[in-house]
Order: sequence, then structure tokens, then C-alpha cells
Amino acid sequence: MSRTPHHAKPRQEDASISKFRIESGRFSAAAQDSPLALFAPKHYEPNYAYPLLVWLHTPGADERQLVRIMPTISLRNYVAVAPRGFPREQSAGPGHHWPQTADHIAAAAERVSQAVDATRRKYHVAERRIFLAGFGSGGSMALRIALNEPDRFAGVLSLCGAFPMGYAPLRCLTRARDVPVFLAVGRDSAGYSPARACDDLRLFHTAGVSVTMHQYPCGHELTSRMLRDVDRWIIEQITTAAKASSEADLW
Repeated sequence: MSRTPHHAKPRQEDASISKFRIESGRFSAAAQDSPLALFAPKHYEPNYAYPLLVWLHTPGADERQLVRIMPTISLRNYVAVAPRGFPREQSAGPGHHWPQTADHIAAAAERVSQAVDATRRKYHVAERRIFLAGFGSGGSMALRIALNEPDRFAGVLSLCGAFPMGYAPLRCLTRARDVPVFLAVGRDSAGYSPARACDDLRLFHTAGVSVTMHQYPCGHELTSRMLRDVDRWIIEQITTAAKASSEADLW
């Protein structure tokens, strides 16, 4: 019998925090005019090209959510970066989110691009092992950006975030078929229901996009079990790509 997973819920961190360590994993926040959170893995080795995880935070949180998730995903396997989303309307409460309007889509893509560039200036990143992930509207935005810029990403993960609607999210379909997709859905989620997830799954299959979907015994929540599966899935993609490259070299 499976155990109910511990929840990794977002928490607002002290805005004064600029740099600190968790079990030797190194986190740092960038300047306020370019809000990013960066993570270097435990025993970071500058001569090794690390996979990069770009995280689009949960609605209501901000880039500092990276501090909460990386100890569960992995403290060793990745360099990671999280850009800040856009301020929510006052009626929606504090924090930031990732709205699907034309202006926000363009700005979000630019923020992700800047985050990747900033990380590569500081850490050694494998160019072909950049993964984009997010929760809720962050997951939806991750899908849109990765499918619109498929040459830049080795995979995309949407945790409880629906496939984005409008503004031609599959306009680069031929190349987008090379980007594997991971979808997570909570069994009891009202924000992204299993029925909606199945609709998205059918859409991806019809479009010829490779997709893996996992359902979890929770509501619309970011759980430790989801985050552990993020690590497993990314490692699978890296291993599969490396094997395919090795086999191609034999020919």
C-alpha cells in the first residue's frame, strides 16, 4: 500500500536572504532588478557540465521556492535557476504567477532566456541538457515556452499545469516532437483534474509528442513524490539520449 506523500508546499521566505546553504547545496539570489534564485549542487565540480533545471514557481510564490524544492529533487545532480513571475492582482493575494496573455508570454520567454544565460555565466552547464519545469500556471508556461523554442530544451515538466490555450502553442510542432513531456496530475485536483489531464494526453498523442503522465494521491498540490519523480524522469531522458548518441556513433 502506498503511503501518503509529504507535501512540499511553497513558503514565503525572508526577503533579506541573499545567500545560504542547505546540506552544502549553494543557493543565491540575484540583484533585485533581475530577480533570480540560483542553485549550485553539493560538491560542485567546475569541470563537469551539469544538467540545468529551470523552475517556474507555483502561483502565489516567487523565485525563492527553489530553496524549498531542490533538497527534494536532488542536491547533487543539477544546477538550477528560478526566475520570478509577474505580480498577481491585489484581489488574488500576494506573490507572483504566470498569466497566459501575449505580453506575459513574450516576457516570460525572455525571463527564462535571461535566467539560462545568467546561470551559464556563473556555472558550467551542459548546453543540450536544459530542462524547463513548473507547477500550476508555471507548468503551463513551461510547456508553452519549451514547445515554442524546442531547440533550446531537452525536456519539459508540467506539474498540475494544463496545456496552454491560445496563441498557437504548437506552431513549431515538427521540432516540438523532439521535446519529451512529463505531466503530473493530482487525483483529487480541482485546479487541474485528471479528466483535463487525459484530454491533454490525447492532444499530445495526436500531435505526435512524446509524453509521460503520472497521477498522484493528492489535490492541487506540489508534493515530495512529484519532485522525486522530476529527478527520476530527467535522469531517464539524459540516459536515453546518451545511449542513442552512443549507438549512433557506432554506425
